[in-house]
Amino acid sequence: MAEPEPKILMEFDTVAMTESSRSSEQHGEAAAPNPHADPQAPPEFPRPAISADLTPTLKILLAGETLTAAQTTAAFEAMMTGQTHHGEMGALLALLATRTPTAEEILGAAQVMRAHVDAVPSTHDPAELLDTAGTGGAPKTFNVSTAAAIVAAAAGARVAKHGNRSRTGRGSAEVLRKLSVNVDADRATQARCLDEIGVCFCFAIHHHPATKHVMPVRLALGFPTIFNLLGPLTNPAGAKRQLMGVYDARFLRPIAEALAALGAVRAIVVHSEDGLDEISISAPTRLMIADAGHVREERIAPSDFGLKEAPREAVTARDLEHAAEMIRQIVDGRETGPARSMTLLNAAAALVAAGAVEDFRTGVAKAAEVIDSGAAKATLEALAERSHVTA
Repeated sequence: MAEPEPKILMEFDTVAMTESSRSSEQHGEAAAPNPHADPQAPPEFPRPAISADLTPTLKILLAGETLTAAQTTAAFEAMMTGQTHHGEMGALLALLATRTPTAEEILGAAQVMRAHVDAVPSTHDPAELLDTAGTGGAPKTFNVSTAAAIVAAAAGARVAKHGNRSRTGRGSAEVLRKLSVNVDADRATQARCLDEIGVCFCFAIHHHPATKHVMPVRLALGFPTIFNLLGPLTNPAGAKRQLMGVYDARFLRPIAEALAALGAVRAIVVHSEDGLDEISISAPTRLMIADAGHVREERIAPSDFGLKEAPREAVTARDLEHAAEMIRQIVDGRETGPARSMTLLNAAAALVAAGAVEDFRTGVAKAAEVIDSGAAKATLEALAERSHVTA
């Protein structure tokens, strides 16, 4: 089982050498021969002409220490502005991935992501805006966060839904596209939808251009890195209210503490005991709630709100088409079983985070009301229509 480790190191070396050589060529540098060089020694590759050196940061991590927010910010600024080479980027991301990142490290990295976002020109106070983006990690479910966003918007929350494609093929972008929403709408159109309908979709690939410097490294590594946590922390409309699912319970507290430090008005970070980055209909769910700078933990179960537990298979989508159809049936009131119940739970949490209701029980009732009245269906139809209308 220890064999993959050398492979990762070789990938670092290969990428670093390739980038080093390319940088030298671009800057017109010629490698002068060294008459005293050992002919048996491996070839030397010139260091690229860059302005940042992550070596001191890497030494801190190699010593088993953690980074401060300021140290993390400096390192991620160098990476996201292309000021360091791929070898150092890969080493930093790999070292951070060997353990749970601290709230300080998440905070520092998220601050850089936020500084480089292509923002939605919203006229609304970020303190009034909600996001339901999560990290992913609910395999084969019907994209609960998207259904919850639509229902929450119909219930009065103003939702800037941030999302992306997913390795499962059922990410927010794929599902909303299948539901006839223009996921590639420009930022002005997103802002208008947010204003007129109360919900918009912010496709991550159109809002984070600085990640292009890091993407080749992430692809080469082939395992989750801290960037898998940062997307949901970087809402393009600046939303300060959030329902965020995480794919591992160990991220609950550091993410919640980072959100509190980032100025969240109220954020609810969730992970279910059956392993989902959603509030589950199949098991209890742990919640870490960041409220006005304070973090507290809660645990809820479907039965707390009069909802029946159901096996995970009951909320499984076979494919993208099935996932989209499940959401259609939920918002237009045709679905009355576990998928509806799971949407009610997550929409209730979204409404609590948005400050639209006082508690989960009220949120469940409000979510059911807007589905049964047709308001949720009307909200989805309006988003599908107006997201295609440009100014």
